Amino acid sequence: MIWVIIISTALVVFFNRYVFLEPSLPIKLSPVIKKLLSFSIPAILTAICAPIIFLNDGGFRDIPLNPYFIGAIFSILLAMFIRNTLISVVLSLAIFMLLKTGLSSYF
Repeated sequence: MIWVIIISTALVVFFNRYVFLEPSLPIKLSPVIKKLLSFSIPAILTAICAPIIFLNDGGFRDIPLNPYFIGAIFSILLAMFIRNTLISVVLSLAIFMLLKTGLSSYF
């Protein structure tokens, strides 16, 4: 049953991407749909990242000494000022790891 779900999900994703990325298919989206779709990536990333940043096993994390929150702020600032995705990701991960090891000594 799990393999059926995995394969069917892969097919749905493939055909969804194929329809919109294949230039020979005559599908055109209206400007309203294009504008609505431009908000989907930030919405998905927020839905994935927010629980990791703010929630712990037992509830909310403490904001002042939360390495996840501080790392998220640094990654946002790095992404704003450094327009290279790879460098931003590597620096954000390095800052997060330094924060996590540094702040774990306080607990």
